[in-house]
Amino acid sequence: MELITKHEENTSGRDFFVGDIHGQYGLLMQAMARVEFDKSRDRLFSVGDLVDRGTASFECLSLAFAPWFYGVRGNHEMLAHAALNEGSGRAWDLWQINGGSWVYLHNVHEVRTLLDGALEHLPYARMVEVDGKHIGVVHADPPQNWESLAREDPSADRHALVWGRTRISEMDRTPVAGIDAVVVGHTIVEQPTSLGNVLYIDTGACHSGWLTLIEAREVLAR
Repeated sequence: MELITKHEENTSGRDFFVGDIHGQYGLLMQAMARVEFDKSRDRLFSVGDLVDRGTASFECLSLAFAPWFYGVRGNHEMLAHAALNEGSGRAWDLWQINGGSWVYLHNVHEVRTLLDGALEHLPYARMVEVDGKHIGVVHADPPQNWESLAREDPSADRHALVWGRTRISEMDRTPVAGIDAVVVGHTIVEQPTSLGNVLYIDTGACHSGWLTLIEAREVLAR
């Protein structure tokens, strides 16, 4: 899987970013309806964690194949992948503890096949051009310098991109170099929160019922 996917300016529509969906397909559809999202022109960029904790996780994982949807992989996709490939044991137990029980609503083989295919559409990072500027997307901790991803540096810390919480735990406001803004999820915040040029948008949809959907130009304006 490539480290980063780059996207040129959307000249025909708008770009949006959405927080951790966690199986809340209905909330996503409602949020898109509120902004009159046009699937033929607009693009939706997801910070990952499409699955777990919500019963519509299968439908949410299927979004990875939609032509208007652009996600990155989150730690819950990786938890599910480890569990489904191991089949039992510690990885399976860890997944179940962290919201993987939705798998029992489906055929396990079908879930594994869907996830394997979805991961091919979920790189570790994305970079989006908006009004001549650039917005990065990762699930968890971005690097100190975005150029390490833009160069697809093999030494880039993939674990931190999916699992890290160093920046928010230390309330580190140091801007990420080499990028105008970065949008992330992973850590639940009461409202979208900026630390330097990094915007956290996981507002805990599976618990709060609030799924953050934010337009790209608003990200740049913060």
